[in-house]
Amino acid sequence: MSIALVPPSHRDLLADETKAFLYLATVNRDGSPQVTPVWFDTDGEHILLNSAKGRVKDRNMRRDGRVALCIADPSNPYRYLQIQGRVVEITETGADEHIDRLMFKYRGQRTYPYRAPGEVRVTYKVKIEKVDAHG
Repeated sequence: MSIALVPPSHRDLLADETKAFLYLATVNRDGSPQVTPVWFDTDGEHILLNSAKGRVKDRNMRRDGRVALCIADPSNPYRYLQIQGRVVEITETGADEHIDRLMFKYRGQRTYPYRAPGEVRVTYKVKIEKVDAHG
């Protein structure tokens, strides 16, 4: 299991009770990096991300599944996880419910209110391949 690579000292950063942002780095078509702060949770094995189909990070992860993630402790930014991983699944199934769960985790509201007309939500499953814990 990939979450098992995270040391016990830093697993709290992955917990639903911790409202830590994840900084997602993807690779643009020209090879340059692209970084976005995102909400996340886990399924106990993978990091789960959510976005709208067609956004830059969506296009990048579909083309090249290699990602780098940084999760900083909201109460101490010098304590963080640096993760390298790979997107192993991309699905629209359940993605609307997933963004609603993330909305509840981060904002305490049951329904994600920012959907654009015609927007298609997507969930990305990231397998952790390497972890560096700091702080």
